[in-house]
Amino acid sequence: MPIIKSAKKAARQATKRTEHNVAIKKDIKSAVKAFRDAPSKESLAKAQAEYDKAAKKDLLKKNTASRRKAALYAFAKAHGVKLA
Repeated sequence: MPIIKSAKKAARQATKRTEHNVAIKKDIKSAVKAFRDAPSKESLAKAQAEYDKAAKKDLLKKNTASRRKAALYAFAKAHGVKLA
């Protein structure tokens, strides 16, 4: 356990940030799972929006989010989801 005041504060901040990041990742996973279970235009948009939010908040790198969104799009296309 930290002894110095600033170290205690840093530990509190790290805990709070970790909880926040875990919540965002959980949202991503649930949106992707919902899309894979029932592929539709709306669920694809929801999953891609979650990736965009994570990239915007620097939880995921921009290219990682882009790559995963492309994989979702390919999955949708393979399962005959009408996107246009």
